Amino acid sequence: MSLRSTGADQIPAATVAVARAAFPKGSLAIRIRDTLGVLFQDADFAAAFSTRGRPALSPARLALVSILQFGEGLSDRQAAEAVRARIDWKYALGLELTDAGFDHSVLSEFRDRLIAGSLEHNLLNAILERAVTAGLLRGGGRQRTDSTHVLAATRTMNRLEQVHETVRAALNALAAAAPDWLRTQAEPGWFDRYKTRIEDYRLPKNKTDRIQLGHEIGADGHGVLRAVYSPAAPTWLRDIPAVQTLRQVWIQQYVTIDDHLRWRTPDEQPPGAIRHISPYDGDARSGTKRDSHWDGYKVHLTETCDTDAPHLITSVITAASPGSDYEATDLVHQALATRGLTPAVHLADKGYMSAHNLARADRRGIELLGPMMPDNAWQSAEGNGFAVSDFTIDWDNEFMRCPEGATSRSWRTEVDQGGTPVVRVRFSPRHCGPCPSRGLCTRVSKGGRRITLRPREEHEALLRARDAQKGEEWQRRYALRAGVEGTIAQAVKGFGLRRSRYRGTAKTHLQQVLIAAAMNLTRLDAWLTGVPLAPTRTSHFAALCLAA
Repeated sequence: MSLRSTGADQIPAATVAVARAAFPKGSLAIRIRDTLGVLFQDADFAAAFSTRGRPALSPARLALVSILQFGEGLSDRQAAEAVRARIDWKYALGLELTDAGFDHSVLSEFRDRLIAGSLEHNLLNAILERAVTAGLLRGGGRQRTDSTHVLAATRTMNRLEQVHETVRAALNALAAAAPDWLRTQAEPGWFDRYKTRIEDYRLPKNKTDRIQLGHEIGADGHGVLRAVYSPAAPTWLRDIPAVQTLRQVWIQQYVTIDDHLRWRTPDEQPPGAIRHISPYDGDARSGTKRDSHWDGYKVHLTETCDTDAPHLITSVITAASPGSDYEATDLVHQALATRGLTPAVHLADKGYMSAHNLARADRRGIELLGPMMPDNAWQSAEGNGFAVSDFTIDWDNEFMRCPEGATSRSWRTEVDQGGTPVVRVRFSPRHCGPCPSRGLCTRVSKGGRRITLRPREEHEALLRARDAQKGEEWQRRYALRAGVEGTIAQAVKGFGLRRSRYRGTAKTHLQQVLIAAAMNLTRLDAWLTGVPLAPTRTSHFAALCLAA
C-alpha cells in the first residue's frame, strides 16, 4: 500500500456547522482539534508504507482514531463505528459528514505497521511536541516516575496446564503448516489428549496422578520434538515458533536422566526472567512484588509535575515482570533526553535508586531524588560502631585512614560477581589486632578490617544522598512524588492499563503508548478548559475518624 493525500488540514463546512450545533460547549475531540490543530501528518508514518501500490487510508487519521479509541476504551469495531457515526470524531478527523469510514480490521493492520516500522513513539512525540510549541511543556522542570504491573492477555496456567497447552499449540501449528506430514507422525493417543483445550478435561486431583499425567505429556512433547528433528522431517518445521516454544519449555520443565524423562523440581527450574509461562505469549513472565503475583509485564510511567503546567506523561517503558525498577531509571533518562525533555529533578521511589543511577544521573545534569537504602552493616545499624562513613578516604593516593589513625594496607580495584566495579580495601592485622576499638570496627576473629567501596563518583553521590534525606527540606521536596500514584490509578481505572489487550511485548507497549497519548489529550483538555486537579477523596466516615 502507498500513502494518499488526506486534505485533513481543513474541516468541511457542513461538518463544522453540524458539530457546532450538536456540541455548543464542545467535546474533547472538538476542543483538541480547535486548540492543537492537526496533531499528525502522514509523513510521520511514511516509513511504514510503500511508495507504490494501492493507496492506503491516511495513517495520520488512523493514529488519531487509535488514540481516541483508547481514550474511551473502545474495541476496534466500536472505534470504526464511531468514525462513521459520531460528529465530534468526524470534526477532529476533518471528515465529511457523508464519509462512510473504514472496516475495523484496518486498525489492527495499522498497529502492525507501527510496530514493524518502530513508529509507535511518534504517537506520543507528536502530542508532546505540540505541547512544547504551545508553551505547556518544557525540559528542566520536575518529573516523577512509578511502575505498575500489567496482566498478560493469556490466562494464568499451572505447570500441568502449561505443558499440555504447549504440546497442543505445537500440534496445531504443525497441522496447519504440514498436515500430510503430521498425519503420518501422530500417535493415536495425541488426538484424544490434544484435540481440545486443557480446561475441557477434568484433571486428576491426586498429586501422584498429576505427576504421572505430567510425565505422559512430557513423553508426548518429546515425541513431537523427536519427529520434527528427525533427519527425514523437513528442516523448516523446526523454525515454526510454536515448535521452538515447545523445545524451550521442555528444556525448562523436564530433565532426562538415563533415558528417563521426569519433571524438574522447583529448584531445578530456570529463573523467572527466562521461564515461559504460556505458549500463546512468549514474552510474558511471572512477576512478584511483596504480596502481589502476576503473569505479564511491568510498565514505567514518567510525568511532569510542575504546578504551572499540565501534568503530561513524557515516557513509557515496558519491561519484563521480574525486572527491577532501578534497571529502568537510565532508560527513562535516555527517552527524556531524546525528546529534549531532560528534567532538572527526577523524583522516584526507593526501587529506582542506586549509587550507580545517582552518579549516572549527575552526569546527565539530573538530580535523582529518592530515598536511598541505609548502610545495613552492623557498625551503622547499631549506631556505636565505626561505619564506612567514619573513615577518611584518600582517593588520589588510594588509601583509607580509620578513626584510630591507622592506614589501609592494600587497595585493589576489582569487578564483583555481578559485574560491578568495586574497590577492595584491607587493613593490616598488625594495626587491627591490638587496637582498643577493635570491637567497634570488626567482629572477625583474625585479620584486619576489610571494606568494599563503590567507585569514587558513586560513593560520594551515595553519601550526599543519604545525608540530604535526613533533613525536613528533603522530605518536603520528595512529597511531590506521591502524585504519580494518582496517575497510575487514572491509567488503570480510567484507561485499562492493568490488562494487555494483545500478546507480546511490542503490542503491549504500543497499547501503553496509546493510553499515555490519550491521557495527555485528556489532561491538556482539562488544563485548557480550567478543570482543576481532583483532590484526594476522603469518605465521610474516614473524615469523621480523622476529626476524632
